[in-house]
Amino acid sequence: MIRIPALAALLIAGIGPAAPYAAQPEPAAAPEVVQPRPGTTPAEQREPEAPPAQAESSRPPGAAQPASAAGLAPRAATSTPARSEPEPASAAAQPQPEAAGGDDQPADDGWGFEDDEEEDGWGFEDDEEGDDAWSFADDEADTETWGTLLRDQAVDIGFFTGFAALVLVGFFRKSVPLKYVTLAAAVAYMGFTKSQLISVVNVYGLVTGNMPVFRYSLAWYLFAAFTVVTTVLWGRLYCGRVCAFGALTQLMDRVVPARLRVEVPPWLEHRAAWIKYGLLVAVLLYFLATADIPAYRWVEPFWMFTRRGTTAMWIALAVLLVATVFVRNLYCRFLCPVGAFLGILSKATVFRIKRWKECDTCKICEKACEWGAIQGPRIDMTECVRCDDCERLYADVKKCPHWLLLLRAKRRQRQAAPSVIPVRPVAST
Repeated sequence: MIRIPALAALLIAGIGPAAPYAAQPEPAAAPEVVQPRPGTTPAEQREPEAPPAQAESSRPPGAAQPASAAGLAPRAATSTPARSEPEPASAAAQPQPEAAGGDDQPADDGWGFEDDEEEDGWGFEDDEEGDDAWSFADDEADTETWGTLLRDQAVDIGFFTGFAALVLVGFFRKSVPLKYVTLAAAVAYMGFTKSQLISVVNVYGLVTGNMPVFRYSLAWYLFAAFTVVTTVLWGRLYCGRVCAFGALTQLMDRVVPARLRVEVPPWLEHRAAWIKYGLLVAVLLYFLATADIPAYRWVEPFWMFTRRGTTAMWIALAVLLVATVFVRNLYCRFLCPVGAFLGILSKATVFRIKRWKECDTCKICEKACEWGAIQGPRIDMTECVRCDDCERLYADVKKCPHWLLLLRAKRRQRQAAPSVIPVRPVAST
């Protein structure tokens, strides 16, 4: 009496639209005939036992719920008692889910996983880019060593090393052609190619401790170290040969006819030289008070090598360059804050320009100095840029009074020395 209604219910439940082959779940096992439990009512016997919790926990993390549990497949009918009761209205009104795997839907497996070609069974995306299954970043690609940092900056370091060697060779050989080759290289490479100059912003960074990151700025630190070391050893060598703007004004002075120059009186020149020290203090105080770093472009014309500036800045630069035609090295001598800073540093210069005792009265080098650094017998190292003009005069035995006086003294000694007439011995008879 119990098996006939259960078999009928199973046949009725199995009737429905057939899903495609790939989407059909595995055929349900024959329902187990539930024997009446002693001590239970017919209603309690109709309630199916809850599925074991192990089936739910056995699914992989992140996997979809099985189709049978999600209501995508018909439930197998449980055995019912002999008397048939009408099904609840809620169950009858519940819409039947559409069979998975319609004409427009891709085939789905029994667990509802997507196609394994795009995603694996754990829900991880396909590793097409070569990452591992855990999506860990490649530690080897992100690791920075000094070897990789040096390789990345080797070109800049090499070019500046070659330029520094040219500067030192020209300086020690006191060669005029090498000097102008160095100036042209400074304008072309340090100026328009790299736009790398010591700026008042760097002085402000030194005061506040806000310097570039060392490992990423090796070429710049080599450049800064070269500037500081050469200044301490020989004076403002940077201003005379390395600074691109100073090199440009010296090349202009070489081309501009001498008749256009206006010689500044010594008394005015010595007083005007203090302007750059006032500008250095004023700019540093302004930076400390406002942190308006871009304002440096109104104090330094070095931005011209980047070819980026406002109309007012280009007009001011044009006025400065025209004034430089008449007053040689106008900006470097009277207005440059960096020149003021290096001038203070050059007070500790180790190898100074030697002077002869005749320099106390001679005015040849003082008149030849284009920077106003020679004042009688004294050379002001804060203004000297080691242009080599006076040192070449020292070595000229035809112009420097020191050598002329030595040559005259030697002539007097020769004239004062008594002449000795050799006497032949007379043979005895």
